[in-house]
Amino acid sequence: MKTIARLMALAAVVCLSVQPAGAETITSKTFAYFSVGGRTAAELDEELSKRGPMMKHSGSRHPGATKIKWGGSVTYVRRGDRCAVGEAKVTLSTQIILPRWKNRKRATASLALIWDTLASDIKRHEERHAEIARTHARTLQRTLKTLRPEADCERMQARVDRVTADAVSKHDADQARFDRVESKNFNDRMMRLLTHRLKSRLQ
Repeated sequence: MKTIARLMALAAVVCLSVQPAGAETITSKTFAYFSVGGRTAAELDEELSKRGPMMKHSGSRHPGATKIKWGGSVTYVRRGDRCAVGEAKVTLSTQIILPRWKNRKRATASLALIWDTLASDIKRHEERHAEIARTHARTLQRTLKTLRPEADCERMQARVDRVTADAVSKHDADQARFDRVESKNFNDRMMRLLTHRLKSRLQ
C-alpha cells in the first residue's frame, strides 16, 4: 500500500496545474477509529499497511472498512389452507472503521492536504458501502412482505431462505462491483479532489 506516497506525486502535478413498506427495516451505523503515526508520506503508508483493518476476502489490510451484519426474523401465519409470511423484520448493523492520524496538526501543508483529501475520500467510500447495504436490506424487507403464500409452512420457509440468500448474494456482488470501480478510478478521483481543495485554498 503506497497510497500517501502516490498522492504526494499527484499533488506535485496538481500544484502546477492550479496555480492559475411493511415494518421499517431496522438499521444502525456506528464509527470506530484506529490511530496511525508517521511524519512522512512513506511512514504514513507503512502505518496504514500495518494498522488498517484486515479484510477477510483479500487477506490484506485496508485504510478503511465497513463491517456489515445482517439479521432479522420472519413469522408465518395460516391463510385459509395456505401458509404466508406474517411479519418480516430485517435488521442491519454497519460499523465504519476509519483512520485517525496522530500527527496531523504538526504536518507540513502539502502532506496535510494529501491526508485530508485521502481521509475524506475513505470516509465517503465507506459511507457508500453502508448505503449499499441499507438499500439491499430495505429491498429484502419489501420482497419478504410480498411473497405469495405456499401450500405449507415448510415450503414457505424454504422460499424465504432462498430469497434471503439471493438478496445477500446480490448485495455482495454490488459491494464488490463498487470496489472495482472505485479502485479503477482512484488516481483520477484523487487528482480531481486535490485540485478542488487546492483551488479553494488559493481563492
